Amino acid sequence: MRKVVLLLALLALVASACSSEPEELSGFVRTPLPSVAGIALPDGSAGGEPLQMVAAEGELLLVYFGYTECPDICPTTLADIRNALREIGDDAERISLAMETIDIDRDTEEIVTAYVRSFVPDAHGLRAPDDATLRAAADAFGADYSVVINEEGVYEVGHTAHTYAVNDEGLILVTWAFGTEPEIMAQDLRLLLKDA
Repeated sequence: MRKVVLLLALLALVASACSSEPEELSGFVRTPLPSVAGIALPDGSAGGEPLQMVAAEGELLLVYFGYTECPDICPTTLADIRNALREIGDDAERISLAMETIDIDRDTEEIVTAYVRSFVPDAHGLRAPDDATLRAAADAFGADYSVVINEEGVYEVGHTAHTYAVNDEGLILVTWAFGTEPEIMAQDLRLLLKDA
């Protein structure tokens, strides 16, 4: 009987170890952690007031560079973020999302705000006032973009498809590439919130 009890206890221990959350982040972590604390961008969801790229105390700020006429990557990424936030339940209240448009000629503050809020209702829609401001912000995050009008007058837009998690010190804690599954993001967010 004692052997059976010990075997059951061992099986329970193995099962709990297998089902526990991973202790390492799945996303990309840069060393040293980059700081974006000095970056502020106009927040269309707050009348154009500058939003500092720093999370509220004990919270996280997710930042994404994209544009509203993006046919696939941007809506997929924002849907993945929405699903990751749903996955973590009530803890999602400690996470804010901000999307900066890289298409500042066509995306107004109102357009980018409505777009990002169609995925996450309280998200921040950001629009830099000029390319120099946008380029400085993108460089600070390690993002890149290009907006070109070709000979036919058609916009050709390209951009880094990464999502950045920023803490309350303005440090980028982790970067997720396009295609990161919502469940993986959610696991990372749980780990980050433990230390926030």
